[in-house]
Amino acid sequence: MPRIPMKLAAAVLAAGVTVAACGTVKMGAAAITTSQRISTTALSVQVANLNAAYQAHKSEIQLQFPAAEMPQQVLSWLVRFQVGDELAAQQGITVTPTDAQAALVALAASIRQSGGSTTLTEAAVANGLPPDMLDALGRYEAIETKLADRLDGDQAPTSTAGQQALQTELDTSQCKAAKSLNIQINPQFGALDYSGLSVVLTPSGLSRAAVPAAAPSPAASKPVLTPPC
Repeated sequence: MPRIPMKLAAAVLAAGVTVAACGTVKMGAAAITTSQRISTTALSVQVANLNAAYQAHKSEIQLQFPAAEMPQQVLSWLVRFQVGDELAAQQGITVTPTDAQAALVALAASIRQSGGSTTLTEAAVANGLPPDMLDALGRYEAIETKLADRLDGDQAPTSTAGQQALQTELDTSQCKAAKSLNIQINPQFGALDYSGLSVVLTPSGLSRAAVPAAAPSPAASKPVLTPPC
């Protein structure tokens, strides 16, 4: 059972990426990595799935992002899952369908323990994940958990310092996996923010109209577009 469960609202562990420059992403691709091409068609299908699920559960769901940014949210998840697969390959981690399902069960239990009646599907949609991609989330979570178990010797740290140290090790491993993929994001959808492994709107390309004229003032709110690891 995962000891460091995925927090949907907080997205994922920090990971390093390379941001695409304009014109470097092939026509018809929303993103390209060294292992896979994410087509705009595939992205559109999943955005439609997300929107349909949102419309079906609209009375129970409060989106954690502007509805207009569904493409960025879905693309973020598609990229994260590729990073997770690369991490598993680098670390020699094998995840079975049973492992992935167990991770989803644990995540659903964690949501219930936080109070309220929100379901896993509703939580996923609220955070930009189409329901038919829940299996991929389970695999991603299982990979993270297996790596954490290996790093801490199956003994979850109880001290704050120990937890922070483990998180740093996880961050570093995922950062290296992401960097090795040489991720390129189509500027039409924005750029990849290292701090949350999220696709964010930028003033360039077709996203210009969707970006506020003035940037947020807090320095912490600025996206980190280059990986430090």
